[in-house]
Amino acid sequence: MPETAGTRESYNYLGVAKKLVFYVPPQISPFGFYLRAAVYVVLFIWGSKFIFTPMESNYAGRSFLHLVNLPFHEAGHVFFGFFGQFIGSLGGSLGQLLMPLICLFAMFVTTGDTFGASVCLWWFGENFLDIAPYMDDANELTMMLLGGNTGSSSPYGFHDWEYILTEAGLYRYTDVLARATFAAGAFIMVLSLVWGGILLLKQYGSLKEQVGKTE
Repeated sequence: MPETAGTRESYNYLGVAKKLVFYVPPQISPFGFYLRAAVYVVLFIWGSKFIFTPMESNYAGRSFLHLVNLPFHEAGHVFFGFFGQFIGSLGGSLGQLLMPLICLFAMFVTTGDTFGASVCLWWFGENFLDIAPYMDDANELTMMLLGGNTGSSSPYGFHDWEYILTEAGLYRYTDVLARATFAAGAFIMVLSLVWGGILLLKQYGSLKEQVGKTE
């Protein structure tokens, strides 16, 4: 098939995107590389625990990261609450998803730290795993919520996902949507680990070249 101007332009865009996504600085600090490698090992092991622990156990909700995500969840309620109760209820989950995306954008665009961006993508995926059990609890309403009460002991609208799914007419799909959310988060976390692994391999190659030039 002959190459057209359109296909050449597409290849150019793909090439530029690939260079940006897999960008590695020309000079690699040995300390910086090994620190990133250590972070990657932690994320790989911890991420595997998140992914392979059943959603029903709410491992993400019992982890240290839940305490990190919670302020952004509550801030999301405040910010999106200006747009009405439905958006305000959804805003909690939106808030905790937006924050890692903002950090990813800052790492990727303003500093060119692609490995840092891959870590933010991992965090973004983890938030889906944090949200999924809460979503699934819309059926049982037994999860302990902020304030020390459960959905069953609270007025209608206090449990975000009971309200969201009921008002959207999706309550009967609660389990399916929760599992799809969990699966999406797991996929994003795996994608981030693949991205970070490729970047570390490229950085290791650059580091070896630097060492070779100094010998």
